[in-house]
Amino acid sequence: MADGGIIPDASNARQFRDALGRYATGVTVITIMGPDGPMGFTANSFSSLSLDPALVLWSLARSSQRYAPYAAAETYAIHVLGQDQADWPARFSRGGAGFDGLQSALNAEGVPVLPGALARFDCRRHATHDGGDHLIIVGQVLRLTLEEGAPLVFAQGRFGGFNG
Repeated sequence: MADGGIIPDASNARQFRDALGRYATGVTVITIMGPDGPMGFTANSFSSLSLDPALVLWSLARSSQRYAPYAAAETYAIHVLGQDQADWPARFSRGGAGFDGLQSALNAEGVPVLPGALARFDCRRHATHDGGDHLIIVGQVLRLTLEEGAPLVFAQGRFGGFNG
């Protein structure tokens, strides 16, 4: 290659992940009412899509143990985490405590919601798209909530804050 770049493929997946990790993202917890009760998982694949209509998107790994209930969910809530929720990503990762010991309520659609997130988007599934090893889920925002605080940021495999 003339520019010395790396062509991403299965043999260098770690380098591709490392390159993606150079892009700092916010951190979210996405909740649904699963077949056995409230479910949540940590995701940083959240993005705005459209202002009119109000649409957001996120992606779900097809290899996730939680794939089936999330792929089937018609409604869900996306919680944008603040630095005060720095323990939530581990809580809602594989093997974490989940909702145990956390206060929650149900929104108008019956989705479990967590208080205190910097922003919360209550959504209805608008569309899904193939995204390779992920399912891209587009949600129409039904309502949102806002709180004051500093965002929780994820970059290069670590959680931290934004000092602006």
